[in-house]
Amino acid sequence: MSNEQIIWDQALIEKYNYSGPRYTSYPTALEFHEAFTSAEFDMACAQYPERKLSLYVHIPFCHKLCYYCGCNKIITRHQHKADQYLDALEQEIRQRATLLGDREVSQLHWGGGTPTFLTKPQVSRLMDLLRSQFNFAADAEISIEVDPREIELDMLDHLRSEGFNRLSIGVQDFNKEVQKLVNREQDEEFIFAMAKRANELGFRSTNLDLIYGLPKQTQALFADTLDQVLAMRPGRLSIFNYAHMPKLFAAQRKINEADLPQANEKLAILQDTIATLTGAGYQFIGMDHFALPDDELAVAQRSGVLHRNFQGYTTQGDCDLLGLGVSAISMIGDCYAQNQKELKHYYANVDEKREALWRGVSLDSDDLLRREVIKALICNFQLDKKDIEQRFDIDFDSYFAEDIELLQTFINDELVTVEENSIYVELKGRLLIRNICMCFDKYLRDRARQQQFSRVI
Repeated sequence: MSNEQIIWDQALIEKYNYSGPRYTSYPTALEFHEAFTSAEFDMACAQYPERKLSLYVHIPFCHKLCYYCGCNKIITRHQHKADQYLDALEQEIRQRATLLGDREVSQLHWGGGTPTFLTKPQVSRLMDLLRSQFNFAADAEISIEVDPREIELDMLDHLRSEGFNRLSIGVQDFNKEVQKLVNREQDEEFIFAMAKRANELGFRSTNLDLIYGLPKQTQALFADTLDQVLAMRPGRLSIFNYAHMPKLFAAQRKINEADLPQANEKLAILQDTIATLTGAGYQFIGMDHFALPDDELAVAQRSGVLHRNFQGYTTQGDCDLLGLGVSAISMIGDCYAQNQKELKHYYANVDEKREALWRGVSLDSDDLLRREVIKALICNFQLDKKDIEQRFDIDFDSYFAEDIELLQTFINDELVTVEENSIYVELKGRLLIRNICMCFDKYLRDRARQQQFSRVI
């Protein structure tokens, strides 16, 4: 893989830097509605019985509030709240296992919140329950998000003994002033020790999360953080764009807007980051993800089999995804479904009917077709028209005439090349992949709801 993975074109990036969805799904969560029923969910579970299963478990608790956070979380120091939560989760897991328990589980991910809020006995309790209800493949990918501030090093040993083989560590930034301003102060030596311990214990990969656009960040300071990160050489890196939306996320009101880097500084940080990481041998996977060339994500992308779901890029695209816990989202059969978002509603629902379905959407044939087109572009930066035509029994150019017209501005700017049998995203179009995918988003056209999204960069 050459270092030429992406080309930065300042003028075009500024031209197209408007709001848009992240396409962790198509249709996006904006289309979910509460008329979606448990009967539809149950039918979806029976639709593709041959598919393997990917499980997502949401643990909503955190010890401290990080001011930038937009996740669904509950800040508490009370460990017994996690016991109460596990009681409800157990009900839901047992109920869902009656529908899907015979499928092979090839992937499990714990997200949050902070999954390592759980104590060792609580971690074991949940893993024992999952293993008793579901049929795990011997080589299943089992991953967890870790907050390095509230964890003992030997928790990694415990996680490894429970079968976890991938870690995702939230670093965000190594600069002390930036950490203070977002209420996330942490010790870099401990993070280094964690990465080293994970390696010794045989974790398959460690992913580090960083955020650019936080208060007082500058090009020079973020470059220092990157140097420290590269010394750890993680298999994967996620570099997220901080979206300041204080109206939507109360915690963000604690961030002083005057401290945030200006748009041009933020773009400079991103440009530097991409140059530094690709220069250090990382492959640009897309949007905000980088991986070493021998990492499974990078290999999957080069082979054209990378996928994307609510957790981001993944190699496990042919699975049904079952979300468990408060606010968790499932992609099962030809539908998406989301659990109750508020803990009290989640508890009430589970108490009443042993599940907590809140809303969802069933996909029609047009949704399924467009989902494949968007997925091919966002994951692999190219699309085989003939493949889509055969799978969906359509004539690509006539079916997507209006979409290709919308794509014309990107074609004129040489960001996308459309040929008789293919669509290819050029190196300088890759950072704008969300905008390119928006051309194929029928819902976006039907109502101009741009204001609901964060900027693409």
